[in-house]
Amino acid sequence: MSGIDLYPTSLRLLGRDVLVVGGGKVAARRAQGLLDAGAKVTVVAPEAGHDVVRLAEAGLVAWVRRGYETRDLDGVWFVQTATGVPGVDARVAAEAEERRIWCVNAADHEASAAWTPATARVDDVTVAVNAGGDPRRAKALKDAIVSALREGKLPLRRHRAPSPAGRVSLVGGGPGAEGLITVRGRQLLAEADVVVADRLGPRGLLAELSDSVRVIEVGKAPGAHQATQHEINEILVREATAGNVVVRLKGGDPYVLGRGGEEAEYCRRHGVDVEVVPGVTSAVSVPAAAGIPVTHRGLATGFSVATGHDELAELPARPDHTIVLLMGVRRLADSVAVLRSRGLAGTTPVAIVERGWTPEQRVTIATLGTIVDRARAVGVANPAVIVIGDVVRVSPYAPSDLRRARAPHLSSTAP
Repeated sequence: MSGIDLYPTSLRLLGRDVLVVGGGKVAARRAQGLLDAGAKVTVVAPEAGHDVVRLAEAGLVAWVRRGYETRDLDGVWFVQTATGVPGVDARVAAEAEERRIWCVNAADHEASAAWTPATARVDDVTVAVNAGGDPRRAKALKDAIVSALREGKLPLRRHRAPSPAGRVSLVGGGPGAEGLITVRGRQLLAEADVVVADRLGPRGLLAELSDSVRVIEVGKAPGAHQATQHEINEILVREATAGNVVVRLKGGDPYVLGRGGEEAEYCRRHGVDVEVVPGVTSAVSVPAAAGIPVTHRGLATGFSVATGHDELAELPARPDHTIVLLMGVRRLADSVAVLRSRGLAGTTPVAIVERGWTPEQRVTIATLGTIVDRARAVGVANPAVIVIGDVVRVSPYAPSDLRRARAPHLSSTAP
């Protein structure tokens, strides 16, 4: 039997009597799988290994301590042989065949009336793989499918909803590169009926969605908002209340200057379940794209994150404390003036990283005293992240004079 003559199906064994003949490791694995399916399991074996004994002592299986007898098939819906003795397994299988009871013969898969596939579950999806009687091949294929499901590379969207209750997932998409979204975020996208998308999220993933998935654009840009925050909140609740699985795909992390807290609160206040999936915030990841660590031994042990619209007067104004400004291009001159007035030297390095992690990424590095003119000259524009502090000297994009300004003891690579 090559598998061509198989008719794949799934048995619903909840509350049904099943029989396992044998007490070794294979019998224990099969008994556990049958228990997981809700079956009432009887094990027949004169002796049993530790795993079967443990199940019996816990009251999970009934262990009949003797050899197999024909009467053991009475009232049984399904049989698994695993004695390790081909003659015994063959007898059980033959007598089950006479009674029209499906039986898996572990000793002879070619003669077996049924095969047990390699199985796994991902949420409510069951993966079962037969591979021509080759269990290692089946397991390898099963593992690959499970991995793809968990990474969101296969469609998990429901087409027969189990209930009209929808839900919302606030997914942090990271700085924009498709590969920097979390595995959980990718999985939720594969399940979505509706995606409410920002302009700064991993936009390339939208092209991978099924044509039946609705994408609602709510991206915000300075002076050009497609939807107000209140309108976004209402969209999330409206779509979830209609029974849809909704993913709010945001750039960076939903809870780092992304107003995700407001969206989650609004949903919960209206009785909508919310899951929050953290993302790689652009405050850290975009500087990293330019080779800039926000902290670095000997240069900076802390950092602050703010928007260009925030008051900078309360932040530490020292070159050894990194300041990261998000959405700060328009008010760059004002931010520089505040920091200079608080005593931050004009020689402090500044980097502006535009469109981080995209093919159009551009890095502009100057000092606090020259960055405004430099940014104006090259036409810096959002989306961009501004990094202020000595850590900018680490960047491979930094001019040689800034890199040389690092003190010799700070350049050591010693642990």
